[in-house]
Amino acid sequence: MINRHLKLSFAFSLGLAVQPISAESPQNTHHLKHSNHKAMMLHEAGVDIFATVQEVIRQLSANPDTDWTQVNLEDLRQHLRDMHEFSYNVDVVSQQAIDKGVKVRVKPVTKRAEEALKRVLNAHPKMLKMEMNWDMQWRRRKDNSYEITVTTKQADEVAKIRGLGYIGLLAIGNHHQIHHWLMATARNPHP
Repeated sequence: MINRHLKLSFAFSLGLAVQPISAESPQNTHHLKHSNHKAMMLHEAGVDIFATVQEVIRQLSANPDTDWTQVNLEDLRQHLRDMHEFSYNVDVVSQQAIDKGVKVRVKPVTKRAEEALKRVLNAHPKMLKMEMNWDMQWRRRKDNSYEITVTTKQADEVAKIRGLGYIGLLAIGNHHQIHHWLMATARNPHP
């Protein structure tokens, strides 16, 4: 509740009226044209999964050639749920510098997080190699934790790998948006 109050206070302090009207409505257009503050439009719909799906729908709808029989937003939603799980429901147990890189031990805290982590670890090393030329290896330990090592042959990239840590090593690269687009349009994201 406090956070909501702060957001509303911030909006009002900027002279923005919080109204349940669309960006295209005459009232909103009038307000934006006559405001002496820079117009700000929100881009996020709320929850990140919802926002990503909404962005995909916007892109698909803008293209008159979209073949809606090939659209599969449920596959994308499930993948985004996986991303949520391995981002939020995996604990970093340890991180240590190793020769030419880093070794991270993580432990999923839910069954869904463990399944999501396995899926990402089966796909991400190939992408990391292709985009960054880094080597990612992983193994499941007897205590149900996962040991992930990432190394490079470029000495000037070792500190970056160590600084990125678990989530940074999964987030780095420009393939995520392309991957999501291919998934939403029912094409193989892992050719």
